[in-house]
Amino acid sequence: MTDLLALLPLLVALIGVLGLLIGSFLNVVIHRVPRGESVVSPPSSCPGCGERIAAYDNVPVLSWLVLRAKCRRCGERISARYPLVEAATGVAFAGVALVFLPPALEATTTPDALAAIAQLLAFLVLAGSAVALAAIDLDTHRLPNPIVYSTGIAGLVLLALAVLGDAQAGDLGRALAGAGILFAFYLALALARPGGMGLGDVKLAAVLGLYLGWVGWGALAVGAFAAFLIGGIVGLLLIAVRRARRGTGIPFGPWMLAGAWIGIVAGEPLFTGYLDAVGLV
Repeated sequence: MTDLLALLPLLVALIGVLGLLIGSFLNVVIHRVPRGESVVSPPSSCPGCGERIAAYDNVPVLSWLVLRAKCRRCGERISARYPLVEAATGVAFAGVALVFLPPALEATTTPDALAAIAQLLAFLVLAGSAVALAAIDLDTHRLPNPIVYSTGIAGLVLLALAVLGDAQAGDLGRALAGAGILFAFYLALALARPGGMGLGDVKLAAVLGLYLGWVGWGALAVGAFAAFLIGGIVGLLLIAVRRARRGTGIPFGPWMLAGAWIGIVAGEPLFTGYLDAVGLV
């Protein structure tokens, strides 16, 4: 066990590198999925000259730096969003590994190890989807169903597999309850104020509720509250700098995702600390 834990920094770094590679693919997803295009074909090419991007010019982050943000052939500018998406995915993957990989390394039986790996994979799926959904929502004010549904299905399957080890039978029930609670809450908001909350947000709420509920009731409460807190702060800042006005539609998906990750990573201790502070524990 001790020997395996010693490998944690190396494994976290390797999973971070995997995240960089996944981030390169997510750039394709972010560009094509809202347009209804295939993410498999045709291969990536320069929007300026149409030249297919060679493998050596498609190394995450590094190629953008080496080429000085320009196409090798025609000099067309390459948006900084591409390396930012890749770097964000790499950091997200490394962060997930740091939190969810130790249980797999500490497991003393094969079922427990496999269950911990399934849990790790579930949250890696969420990390990748979160980057893609946040970018798409900021661009188009949409949360595409294929990404939301596939994230929910993959999460449900992997978390169900995680129940098979380490006596976590109660976690899946709580996860399903969390999905239902957050879905119902957002649906009520959408019905109470038509146009204020999109159905994409309602569907995403069910997926985030699944993951938050898996972690715990405190994570669910903190994750749900943090989304509105972050969204409110961002809205006020945009109004203050005159980038938005009261009533301006602001995509809420990114703040839902940010709040969910706060709940996943720190929700349980934050909620326990709050209850302790108000004398309820």
